[in-house]
Amino acid sequence: MKKRKRLLDTRLLAFRAAFFTLFLALLALAATVTRHTRWFLLILLIASTAAVLLVLELLLLWKPYFEETKRLGLATSTPELTDLPSSKYYYNKQCRYLAERLNAILKTSNSFELSKRQAQYQALQNQINPHFLYNTLESIRSEALISGLGSVADMCEALANFFRYTISNQADVVTVDEELQNIKTYFYIQQYRFGSRLTLKIEYEEDDVDTLIRCKLPKLTLQPIVENAIIHGIEQKLGNGTVTIKLMMTQRCLLIRISDDGVGMDPEILEKVNQRMAGNAPPGSGKGGIAIANVNNRIRLLFGETYGVIVYSTLGVGTDVEISLPRAI
Repeated sequence: MKKRKRLLDTRLLAFRAAFFTLFLALLALAATVTRHTRWFLLILLIASTAAVLLVLELLLLWKPYFEETKRLGLATSTPELTDLPSSKYYYNKQCRYLAERLNAILKTSNSFELSKRQAQYQALQNQINPHFLYNTLESIRSEALISGLGSVADMCEALANFFRYTISNQADVVTVDEELQNIKTYFYIQQYRFGSRLTLKIEYEEDDVDTLIRCKLPKLTLQPIVENAIIHGIEQKLGNGTVTIKLMMTQRCLLIRISDDGVGMDPEILEKVNQRMAGNAPPGSGKGGIAIANVNNRIRLLFGETYGVIVYSTLGVGTDVEISLPRAI
């Protein structure tokens, strides 16, 4: 293919040189001949010009044709294509637009596949037999009940329910109702540690509840953010703390705001968290915001760049995490 391309370039130069040489020669000859002969030479000049231009046009058409044929050949023969080979030539604007769209689709597909492989690797790395876990927790619960330790038994039951949701439930997308039930279970477990110091509020319009609880979102969207609010917000301050989950609906979107009245973040840390979500975090920028960035990435991979997570925070006041999702039932 490279030899053919070089041959085309050489032929183009040769034809151009020959055309200009012939043109100048005929002009010089026309100046020295009679009028009748001059008309003959003029017709000959026009015909030869048309012939040379036709050949040039054919070559200029064949050149991008060979380039595009090469690119399509690579695309169809490569088992795992990550990007279309670049090209200097396109048949038209529509072909250029199609190539750009295909590259965008390939990048999204590759990002989703990479995220999926990382999750699979982590699952294998942290593999645990759920039946063994549930049986062990049930044994502890039974012993606690026999010993009259009701709070220990309740905690074991809550922990088993939490692990059933996070480990055994293989669905990528769940209902808002399922996600909220898991949050209540998680918060119940956390209250054994924090006691009355920790409060959870869930707010929504009563008129919207039937539709709201059937809306869909990625599994474990809320729990990582609530965990961040407790560990990095409320735990770091003196006194009581509240986590508020407010759910709202528009005609097209499901909006969820998770707020805490913890210590908040200074502008520098907030900027790092937002950079991590945007994928622009510089090396060595720390581990803050990894859980929120993971939630944001999963939402965008499933529903598109229109949706995702935005973080607002004021030092000493608290943090708001806003999640936007499509209103899908």
